[in-house]
Amino acid sequence: MMAAKTLLLTALAAFALAGCGEKPQGIGGVKNDVAPFNGTEDGKFAQPGWKAGDKASWEQQLKTRAQNQNDYARAN
Repeated sequence: MMAAKTLLLTALAAFALAGCGEKPQGIGGVKNDVAPFNGTEDGKFAQPGWKAGDKASWEQQLKTRAQNQNDYARAN
């Protein structure tokens, strides 16, 4: 009986302490060395009409994409 209580308390203590070993989850994110409007090297996933390295063209593509997702603008 005493051994069962000791085993149970040891198991409960192990489960209670298991959560203490979690690593912190900070905002580490991906750090880019280049600006996003420079694009990829192969251009495989580039939108037609977008020129790699042209910031104004990049911003125009983002505005167009956002406007196409706007339900209020599509309803007209």
